[in-house]
Amino acid sequence: MSSLNKQIQVAIADDHTLLRKALAKLVSSFEDYAVLFEADNGKEIKRRINEHMVPDLVLLDVNMPEMDGFETASWLNKNYPKIKVLALSMFSDERTIIRMLRHGARGYIMKNIDPEELKKALDSVVKKNFYLSEEISGKIISGLHKDVDKAEEPASLTQREKDFLRHICSEITYKDIAAKMFVSPRTVDEYRNSLFEKLKVKSRVGLVMYAIRNGLVEA
Repeated sequence: MSSLNKQIQVAIADDHTLLRKALAKLVSSFEDYAVLFEADNGKEIKRRINEHMVPDLVLLDVNMPEMDGFETASWLNKNYPKIKVLALSMFSDERTIIRMLRHGARGYIMKNIDPEELKKALDSVVKKNFYLSEEISGKIISGLHKDVDKAEEPASLTQREKDFLRHICSEITYKDIAAKMFVSPRTVDEYRNSLFEKLKVKSRVGLVMYAIRNGLVEA
């Protein structure tokens, strides 16, 4: 992928050794990616990172012993916010997905996905800061419609902010959003930062979830 100028260092955390080794081999086969280290739980992730082995991205299993994906994602988000987390699981229920996203994951994928989708998910998290497949997006919408968490009172938004949120819910880049809205990339950054503050969220996923909860995009 020509837009990636250096190898992305990936850590893989999964307590199933065979799967972890297979994932490591697969990720290493992707151009622009290298596996920095493997771990079988969150405590091992913490230890390795505290020893200055800091990856760009963590492919993180949700269900692990000692320190699970939720706790690990929260620790990474708090202590190493620049590390991107892509959650990996056998569970596709909406509660688990939404909980992982709220703990700081930038995306969520299933363990039965094809290698092509794994590569797509890694690229999307690196370039766009998030990845949600159609299946996972559907689960999130379903969960939010079931009031997994009570929706907050809608904030007072301008029409341009609403338009921006609708574009955010697609997979296009911020640069492409600027082009569609006929504004500069800097103006788009201002919309984003203003909404981060106004809606009390810290990521693109947070903006997407707010837009879905408050009916700004079609379910």
